[in-house]
Amino acid sequence: MESFDDYVRRMRGRRGPSEPWQKLLVYIPWGIGLLLILGLLFDGSYTVAPHEQAVVLRFGRYRATVAPGLHVKLPVIDQVMKVSVEEHGLRLPLGSPSSGENAPGSVEGSRPLEEETLMLTGDLNTASVEWTIAWRVTEPSDYLFRFPRDVGDEGANAFASELITFVARTVMNRLVGDYSFDEVIGPKRSDIANEARAGMQHILDEYRCGITVTALQMQRVVPPDLVKPAFDRVNASIQEKQKLENEAEAQRNKLLPEAKAARDKLIREAEGYASRRRAESQGEIEALLAKHRAYQRAPELTRQRLYLEAMQDLLIGIKDKTIIDGDLKQLLPLLNLNTKGGRDQ
Repeated sequence: MESFDDYVRRMRGRRGPSEPWQKLLVYIPWGIGLLLILGLLFDGSYTVAPHEQAVVLRFGRYRATVAPGLHVKLPVIDQVMKVSVEEHGLRLPLGSPSSGENAPGSVEGSRPLEEETLMLTGDLNTASVEWTIAWRVTEPSDYLFRFPRDVGDEGANAFASELITFVARTVMNRLVGDYSFDEVIGPKRSDIANEARAGMQHILDEYRCGITVTALQMQRVVPPDLVKPAFDRVNASIQEKQKLENEAEAQRNKLLPEAKAARDKLIREAEGYASRRRAESQGEIEALLAKHRAYQRAPELTRQRLYLEAMQDLLIGIKDKTIIDGDLKQLLPLLNLNTKGGRDQ
C-alpha cells in the first residue's frame, strides 16, 4: 500500500515544482499529533483551590474526593467536579445571607416584616424570633449528587439555602412551641439554639445532603410591637420587684449577722450565769452538808455557833443597838451603848 510520503513524492514528480502550501502537507500529521498530545496533557491535570474539594467521577461513577492542590486524572475517562467547602451564613426566617458586615439582614433597614418572624409559644402567646445559621459542605459527594449541578455553584447553594431555611423554620417553630413566652425570651434562649442546631443536623443527615450546621445563634427574640409597651411595663415592674428584693436581701444580710451575734452574746451570758449559779449552789450545798456533819458530831456546840453566826449577820446591819437583861424586872433608863461618856462617837 502506498504511503502518504510516497504519494507526495509521486505527485511532485508529475507536477514539477510544488507550491509552498504543498510543502506544509508533510507537517500536518505531526501538528495534529502534537495538538492531541498537548490536549491530553492539559486534560490530565487539574487544580483544586484552598476553599474547594473535588469529586472525581470515572465513567460517571464516584471514585474519590480529593483535597486542595494539583492532581492528575485520566484524560477523557475521569470527570472532575469541584465543590466549595467554605462556610456560608443565613439570617432567618427569610433566609437572607448573613456572612459579612454588609450582608442583607445585618442592618436595621433590611430586617424582615414582623409578620414573618412571629411564632406561637407554648402558652399561646406570640414572639418575634430571628436567628442566624452558619453551614458548610462536609461531604462533597453527597452534596454533589443531592443538588443539581447544571445551574452552577451559586444555583446549588441557592437550593441548599432553601432546604436549610425550610428545615430551620420547621425545627424552630416546633421548639418555640414547646416553651412559654417568658422562657423563650429569657433563660431558655441558649437551650433552644442548641436543640435547634441538633434537630436541624438530624434532619439534614436523614436527607444525606452532605451539609453540616456549624453554628446557630438567636439574634432577636422580642414581643410583638402591639404588646411591647405593656411588656415594657411588666419588665419595669419585675425589675422594681427584683430591686426591692435585692435591697431586702441586703438588709437581711446586714441584720441577720447582728441578730446572731446578739443571740450568741445572750447565750454566752446565760451559760456563764448558769455556771456561776451552779457553782454557788454547789458551794451552799457543801456548806450545809458540812454544818450537818458538824451538828451530828456536836449538836449543842453547833447549835450555839449557828445562833451566834445568825445574830452576827442580823445585828451587823443595825446602827443603834440596845441590850436588855432578860432577868430585869423593871425598865432601866436607856443605856446608850453607842456613846462614850454620854457623848456620841
